[in-house]
Amino acid sequence: MINILLILFFILLLLLFFYSKRNRGLAQKTKIIPTYIPLFKEQEFNPDISTDNWDLHKLRLDKFKRSQYKGLTFFVSTENKIYYLSEEGDKVYC
Repeated sequence: MINILLILFFILLLLLFFYSKRNRGLAQKTKIIPTYIPLFKEQEFNPDISTDNWDLHKLRLDKFKRSQYKGLTFFVSTENKIYYLSEEGDKVYC
């Protein structure tokens, strides 16, 4: 009788050990990736990344003749006028 109880006890210990090890492995595989925030240098050399920095926006307009500021893309015309395109496709000069 004692032998049967000891065997059951060891079986339960082994099951608990494998169950906890399996759950730890699942928890380690799950990773939360933070939201990507572009670096200032990356924003400086890519006019298609939206920025809230007015100075960076002006720098990109001078360099690339276009820049995205607060989600709206601005362009520089051949007459050096700044404009953006409306929803209808019309040029709106600033």
